[in-house]
Amino acid sequence: MAEESQRTGELPEDVMTDDCMNSYTYLYSPDLLKDQVAFITGGGSGIGFRIAEVFMRHGCDVVIASRNLQRLSEAAEKLTKATGRRCLPLAIDVRQPETINTAVDRTLEELGRLDILINNAAGNFLCPASSLSFNAFKTVLEIDTMGTFNASKVAYEKWFKDHGGSIVNISATLGYKGQALQVHAGSAKAANDAMTKHLAVEWGPNGVRVNTVAPGPISGTEGYRRLGGPHAEDAGAFNSIPLQRAGNKTEMAHTVLFLSSRAASYITGSILVADGGAWLTSPNDVHRLLGFWSSEMKRDRK
Repeated sequence: MAEESQRTGELPEDVMTDDCMNSYTYLYSPDLLKDQVAFITGGGSGIGFRIAEVFMRHGCDVVIASRNLQRLSEAAEKLTKATGRRCLPLAIDVRQPETINTAVDRTLEELGRLDILINNAAGNFLCPASSLSFNAFKTVLEIDTMGTFNASKVAYEKWFKDHGGSIVNISATLGYKGQALQVHAGSAKAANDAMTKHLAVEWGPNGVRVNTVAPGPISGTEGYRRLGGPHAEDAGAFNSIPLQRAGNKTEMAHTVLFLSSRAASYITGSILVADGGAWLTSPNDVHRLLGFWSSEMKRDRK
């Protein structure tokens, strides 16, 4: 128990809900992102929300962007109240480049610059390939892959090309060994990992760094619930992870903070896996995942 308590005490603060933390311990200088501006897709909830909060606590003004403006506005109010920094909520659909164009123009008009782009918008669910519709596969690639390219290209053309900047893509380890029930998301994230390397090579001469963070199971997120995280945790599946637990949102935010900041000034084209070692050791349990998928389908039909 003492060892477990010690390990838990080393974890950064977090809350399970999409709310700001009541306390925060700085691991980096509070001025690490002072007066910079970050644009975060999918920033109204989950990992994106916590990235926004941690960035703002380090002196950054932030744009959070997704399709749900009401959720964004509520999130922005919480973030500004907790940090004292400016948070601009903007409605976009990453599948539609014209909406990103409008949002980046608004960002530059109101905040005057753009230093960091976080491509966090994503869509995922468990589904066997044999049950996956053509449209469902296409939609996930449109959001995850096309959305990442669309936002990156707009940010590059409107600001990064002439001023430099940092792009961090939020990926996953699904494609590393062929994860069951994840052909759609695994394919999309594998494409994004390749895109990270290509863009790093092409845009490096313009002072643009492009990197990726690949999280594992992260508690307190919609993805965690949809992908069976609570069920896996109850079943002891996380015991196979070298660090013996799921990650938390603040841990992911700190990883993204590092790659976005001058602390990583000579890092580009890198994929930083932040999953507690899960992809190295976790079993690809097809039967368990199919069982969870079947139970979810039955519940949804009720």
